[in-house]
Amino acid sequence: MRSWTRLALTVLTMACAGLLAAADVGMFNDDGGWCWFQDERVVVDGNKLLIASVASGTRDPARQGDIEVVSYDMDSGKPTRFELHDRLVRKFRERIAQDDHNAPALLVRPDGRYLAVYSDHGGDNRILYRVSARPHDAATWEPEQVFTPSAISRVTYSNLHFLSRENNGAGRIYDFFRGYNASNKPSYAWSDDQGASWNMGGVFIDFPDKLPRRPYVKYASNGRDTIHMLYSESTPYSYDTSIYHMYYRDGMLHHSNGEPIRALSPGLRHPNEGTLIYRGNSQNVAWMSDMHIDNSGRPWIAYSVRKGTLKDPEDRIGADHRYRYARWTGKRWMDHEIAYAGSQLYRGEDDYTGLITLDPEDPHTVYISTNAHPGSGKPLVSAADGKRHWEIFRGETRSDGATWTWTAVTKDSTADNIRPVVPIWKNKRYALLWLRGAYRTYTDYDLAVVGFIAKR
Repeated sequence: MRSWTRLALTVLTMACAGLLAAADVGMFNDDGGWCWFQDERVVVDGNKLLIASVASGTRDPARQGDIEVVSYDMDSGKPTRFELHDRLVRKFRERIAQDDHNAPALLVRPDGRYLAVYSDHGGDNRILYRVSARPHDAATWEPEQVFTPSAISRVTYSNLHFLSRENNGAGRIYDFFRGYNASNKPSYAWSDDQGASWNMGGVFIDFPDKLPRRPYVKYASNGRDTIHMLYSESTPYSYDTSIYHMYYRDGMLHHSNGEPIRALSPGLRHPNEGTLIYRGNSQNVAWMSDMHIDNSGRPWIAYSVRKGTLKDPEDRIGADHRYRYARWTGKRWMDHEIAYAGSQLYRGEDDYTGLITLDPEDPHTVYISTNAHPGSGKPLVSAADGKRHWEIFRGETRSDGATWTWTAVTKDSTADNIRPVVPIWKNKRYALLWLRGAYRTYTDYDLAVVGFIAKR
C-alpha cells in the first residue's frame, strides 16, 4: 500500500482544484466487495477506519469467499487485514460462496470492542458473529459464535444498531436481517449483553400476496432510542416498487409524523402501512440506497428509480436510472430527482446501479456512481481506453435538493468505480470509499476497496 501521509496531501490538493484523479486514490484492500443492504460496512473508531468486505480470490485463490475486516490506522497509514471466516460455505448448498451479500456488518460496542456479524446469502440458517479480543483493536478476535434464529430460517443482510436507553438504560443491540423462518422478510433479533448472546424477535414487515415478496430495508439510528427504516415492497424486477419510511421507538413503529402504527412485534401487516415517499408504477420502479438522520432527528434519504418496464426491448431494460433525494421537514417529505444514474451494472440485475451515498455530516452533499453525466445523461466514455465506465461524482445543493452542482471525483478511468460509502464521522475530516475494478455479477467480481481521507 502506498504511503497514506504523502497520498493524503496529493488528494487534498487535487480536491481543491475540483477533480480527484483516479490514479491518485489510495487502496485499503486489494480484493473486496460489498452489497448495500448490510450496515455499517465501514466505521470510524478514533484514529481507525474499519472496512468489511468479501474477497473474490482473483489474485489469491486461497482468499476466495473470505469474510474480511481491514483496520486502517489513520495516524501511521498502516492497514491490517483480518480474516473473520475462511471461505464461507453454504450449509444447505455446498459450494464456495464468493458472494458480496455475505459482507459483515460492524458495530463498536460501548466497551470499545468490535462486533462483526455476517451470514451466507440465503443458503444457511445461521447468523455468525465474532467480537474483537481487545477494545479498539481489530488485530485479534474471539472465536466465531453462531446464532440460529430457527431451523428453517434462510438468513442474509445483517444491520447492527445499539440503543443506549433501552434495557433499563444498559443498552440493547439490534440485528435487523432478512429471512426468519424462510420468509425472505425483514426480521430482527436483539442482545442485552453486547452481542455475546441473542434473542429472536420476529418478522416486522409482512406482505401477504399470492407471489413471494421480499421487502428491502435500509436503517439509520440516533444511537439512543430511535431506529429509522426506509423500505420497498419487494425487488423492483418483481413488483412496481414504491419507497416508504417509518421509525422504531419504545417498542412501537411510527409514521414519519410520529403517529403510531403498531408494535415492532408483530410489525406491519403490509408495507403500505408505512409513510409513502415515492409511488412507483409500471414505468418507474424504485429501490433505496442510503439514509441518515440530521441533528434535529429528521431523516434524509437517497434512492434510485428505473425508467421503463421489463417489457421493453432487452437492450433497453435497466438502461436509464435516475437518482433521487428526499428530506423530511417535520411535516412532509420534500423529494427531487437529482441526477442521471446511467445503466444497470449487468444484465439480469436491471436495478443494480453504481449507487448513491449521503454524507452523514452534511445533508447538502451526496456522492454518486454513474456511467452517464449526472446533469445531461450523456454516456461517460473514458479518454483513457475509449470504454464507458462508472465514475464517482460529488453533488452539492443549496436549495434542499431542488438543484445540484456536480464535481468529478474520478474521470477517464480504465476501470469502474461503484458503490461509494461515506462513514459516520463527526470530525473536520471525512472519508470516501468505493469499489474499483470489474463487477460482472454479485458472485463474479474483481474489485479493490479504494478511497481517500480529506478535510471538509
